[in-house]
Amino acid sequence: MDIFTIAIWIITAGLLIASLIKDKGKTKEAMKKAFFMGRGMALSIFAVIFAIGFILAILPPEQIAVLIGKQNVYVATIAAAAFGTVTLIPAFIAFPLIGTLSSAGVGIMPSVAFLTTLTMVGVATFPLEKREFGTKFAVTRNVLSFVFAIIIAWMMGGIL
Repeated sequence: MDIFTIAIWIITAGLLIASLIKDKGKTKEAMKKAFFMGRGMALSIFAVIFAIGFILAILPPEQIAVLIGKQNVYVATIAAAAFGTVTLIPAFIAFPLIGTLSSAGVGIMPSVAFLTTLTMVGVATFPLEKREFGTKFAVTRNVLSFVFAIIIAWMMGGIL
């Protein structure tokens, strides 16, 4: 573990102890809620990790790189961005996945487009966003996010 991770653990433990000292009952109740929320999220996270592992076992990163590498870089970027819009993967799983794909030879622009749309555009979360903020806002935000994701990918491709 690096020094930052150790520092975060120490700070977290210190704040938990301080909370226990201040109000033991509220802290225990919060810990119970956090445990049950974490347990619920863990099933989803493990399902996503399993799905990614399964996909990478069937279609290795090298094969994905070959498939994407045969495409025009702009076509591959748009395709990766489109795939990122419909995929619902937590960012902490997406970053290692992008690292694996990048080390296998997938270009910077498609990788950035996938990652950026994955985190900025939400087709899977659109119904919730529409209900909470309205259709006009949800559509506008997702369209602008997609456009800016493509711009970011092209800029990163130019820089790197």
